[in-house]
Amino acid sequence: MIATPYLLYLGHSNDEIGIKTSRGLAVFRPDICVGEFRHDDCGLTLNLPRMDFAAAYAAGARTLVLGIANAGGKLGEDLVQDALAAMEAGLDIASGLHQRLKDEPRLVEAAVRLGRALHDVRDPRPDIPVGNGKKRAGKRLLTVGTDCSVGKMYTTLCLARALAARGVPADFRATGQTGILIAGDGVPLDAVVADFISGAIEQISPDRHDAGWDLIEGQGSLFHPSFAGVSTGLLHGAQPDALVLCHDPLRRSMRGLPHYTPPGLADCLEANLRTARLTNPDVRVVGIALNTSAMDEADAIALCARTAQEFDLPCSDPYRMGVEAILDRLLESDAATAATATETV
Repeated sequence: MIATPYLLYLGHSNDEIGIKTSRGLAVFRPDICVGEFRHDDCGLTLNLPRMDFAAAYAAGARTLVLGIANAGGKLGEDLVQDALAAMEAGLDIASGLHQRLKDEPRLVEAAVRLGRALHDVRDPRPDIPVGNGKKRAGKRLLTVGTDCSVGKMYTTLCLARALAARGVPADFRATGQTGILIAGDGVPLDAVVADFISGAIEQISPDRHDAGWDLIEGQGSLFHPSFAGVSTGLLHGAQPDALVLCHDPLRRSMRGLPHYTPPGLADCLEANLRTARLTNPDVRVVGIALNTSAMDEADAIALCARTAQEFDLPCSDPYRMGVEAILDRLLESDAATAATATETV
């Protein structure tokens, strides 16, 4: 188990998307975040108390979360030096970067010498099976996207919390490092060998018999040349009964690929439905989630209204506006499906 509370690392970052792990923790688990660590040239903040490592430890922090993403997910020299200083101050280290903490000898030596723990969140468990596509009991919703980093995790967490608030059993199933740190469990899907991706999702979302929902965090996009394989395996393993499409309306090129433009919503909806039908022919779309964080409120509301009308689907910014309309459609569709099943029997 990763010891809490956390000190969230921003380092030298100036890329908003690049600090999404730290920001996600600050937004959804503020109860276990005591502060942020950033250098003077960092132009970003989570609006948490700025602390050095010693002050954070004195305030109760027990783990420094390296909640940033850089090109290739590498442990740069600055990161290594900061992690070493944090361990000297008494903190364990948790990282979701592709380069493992355990593969950096200086960190391993310091951890052994100081009695600190190194947590590589992107290490998948060793017992993942190959997917089999067999129908599982229970109900599942999967968020999908037109691109990476368009709000799939935020949308999934908002839906899970809103369902629980209505008294509907609901569990967030994390598939990325940020979600795993928030939920305390999950699978780092982009670190799973390709043949086992669908099996990993079957494993974290097994049969359930309580009339509740598994809310499965989406990854990547079927239209992103770098990550479409992960998205495909996720769709097959999830066997989703319902999809919510996530989109950043201001995105002009695919994340990290300026030579690719994002797909249209209609094309993306159709492609995800077609792919999902391999393991669940009855899958349906229940809403569209727009990331309007960079838009003013009036424009955001107007865009959601136009999108809802165009696609005859509820549309909102889940974090900014809530997910009630999407939940209404989900539960209405669920009730209609149950009624049809009863009539058939």
